[in-house]
Amino acid sequence: MRKPKVTVIGSINMDMVTTTSKVPNQGETILGETFQTAFGGKGANQAVAAARLGADVAMIGRVGDDPFGQLLLNGLEKEGVRIDSVEPVTDESSGVATILLSEGDNRIIVTPGANQHVDSAYIESFRKLIVQSDVVVIQLEIPLQSVDYTVKICSEEGVPVILNPAPAQTLPIETYKRASYLTPNESEYNELFTTVHEELKQKLIVTQGANGVQWFQGDERKRVPGHIASVVDTTGAGDTFNGALAVALARKESLEEAITFANAAAALSVQAFGAQTGMPSNEQVKTFLTNAGGL
Repeated sequence: MRKPKVTVIGSINMDMVTTTSKVPNQGETILGETFQTAFGGKGANQAVAAARLGADVAMIGRVGDDPFGQLLLNGLEKEGVRIDSVEPVTDESSGVATILLSEGDNRIIVTPGANQHVDSAYIESFRKLIVQSDVVVIQLEIPLQSVDYTVKICSEEGVPVILNPAPAQTLPIETYKRASYLTPNESEYNELFTTVHEELKQKLIVTQGANGVQWFQGDERKRVPGHIASVVDTTGAGDTFNGALAVALARKESLEEAITFANAAAALSVQAFGAQTGMPSNEQVKTFLTNAGGL
């Protein structure tokens, strides 16, 4: 059976996570407790989620020519993500997220690095790959002009495109209208879409964490409830949702079926530490839904 083809366009980052009992004051040096690195970036996370769920996934992005770049490429390849369209940028660092965990909270600095080089010309060079996709997924950790350009290509070529507006940044209303689906979480929805809700409500799929997912079918407000889960780390749950939604839509499932599937995948993903660690397989999601009475 032919695998559904999903192309993800977006960021590829190395997450560097330090835990400490307190946040240092300006000019102060303290000892941390633990340090670890993890593969991240919304684009890469969504690509890994889709690949684990059985799709033929291609990643369009950039890494630096530093040691992180090769590690990030190896990580994607190990997950079965095709990396022919991920090219290193000479004399540029890979994207990194520096994460400080302390006192039950976090502070994060994202340095885009090579992600800034995912420009319109780079995306155009992979137009053929985009056009051959069943579904394209894109987020906002690359230049916004590139996001606009990608959505325009997909609209012109009749390729369904999921626009995940994260982190929240304002795009032209025409870009939102060209997208097939918009997948904000509650805070992103409140920041970006409350004033244009009526124009876009048929495209909006709003994730609400433990409260599930809400969308419209005609004038009817629909909801898939959340699942009870042993939460370890919610990092990457939204990325898992978007990757899973793309896979289900690429398999030609109905929108409600696709949202139900993606909601379950996200619930499973929070039960392990790290954005990618808990991302489930297709069989795990199906078993979870069967046990929950969702299939």
